[in-house]
Amino acid sequence: MASKGKHWGLVSPFLPARAVAEAARLQEAAGLAGTFAAQVFGPPFAPLAAAAAGTEKLLLASGIAIALTRSPFETAMAAIDLDRMSEGRFILGLGSSVKAWTQGLFGMPYSEPVAQLRETVAAIRHVVAGAHTGQIRPFNGRYWQLDFSELQAPPPPPRTHIPIWISALRGAMTRLGAEIGDGVIGHPIWSTQWARTVLVDELKAGLARGQRERKDIEVNLWFWATPNRDAKQSIEDGRAVVAFYAGIAQYEPYFAAHGFAEHCRRMQDAVQRGAYQTMAATVPDEMVETFVLTGTPDSVRRKGDAMWEVADSVCIIPPLLSLAPDQTSAYFQTIAETLY
Repeated sequence: MASKGKHWGLVSPFLPARAVAEAARLQEAAGLAGTFAAQVFGPPFAPLAAAAAGTEKLLLASGIAIALTRSPFETAMAAIDLDRMSEGRFILGLGSSVKAWTQGLFGMPYSEPVAQLRETVAAIRHVVAGAHTGQIRPFNGRYWQLDFSELQAPPPPPRTHIPIWISALRGAMTRLGAEIGDGVIGHPIWSTQWARTVLVDELKAGLARGQRERKDIEVNLWFWATPNRDAKQSIEDGRAVVAFYAGIAQYEPYFAAHGFAEHCRRMQDAVQRGAYQTMAATVPDEMVETFVLTGTPDSVRRKGDAMWEVADSVCIIPPLLSLAPDQTSAYFQTIAETLY
């Protein structure tokens, strides 16, 4: 499988910096193309700085930074800092997340996420390209109004164009990524069927809108995976992560498109009652197998191989949100042995 495309890893914000640096070093030594740090609660930039210190060639990406929780200027400056620390190895992965997080947890406006993200990307690129010149013009958009009249020009960035990859769940954000992004990041809850059908059509539509070609973007697909010699345990270990995402009201149309609307509504009710972990046991095997790469290592390898039809790179990870640390570590090892 490793010969068919590029593999990416993941570093955790919940570890000491030296452990993050060592994990990144091992991923580089294993031949991975890059590593991501995700925004779960805090921004993903700190673990990537630690990863930069422990590596020389590994690409470093936010996977993802929630774009609407901070100003485009702050995001642009963080991207420039990381690009400098990594000597030009940084990729800015951005996503809109969901209203319950962006507005409910972070307290930021969330009304038209696709349009908001489009403008945010434009503003970030405006800052990265022009802040150091001393002549940057104001950015006057619908959602962001940035006045740079008193900006003291920062040092020149290593690059005046930092790649931006856009994370997508459904069609509108996939089309946006293909239209304006340097890459598209697939949501880890995507089914392989979705990636091989809906994704392909939406990419074509977005590329056409942007008058671009397929070679102009990177398609990076994420998947939850539980390769286990005990196939029943593999399904069991994937159950709670499916319940977590099914419990997000904004994701209901996605699950409904796969025929799981009723299960999704039950999980939403469980989340409201603070009982999603208990209700996870009710997620049917078929639903787990749809949204997680389950089964024996050979089975997971075969499912993963099929993704190279559409992917330029992949990031395959265990269900970090719902497994104990020792289970997570064991699955990371099995994934490495199985896939690369």
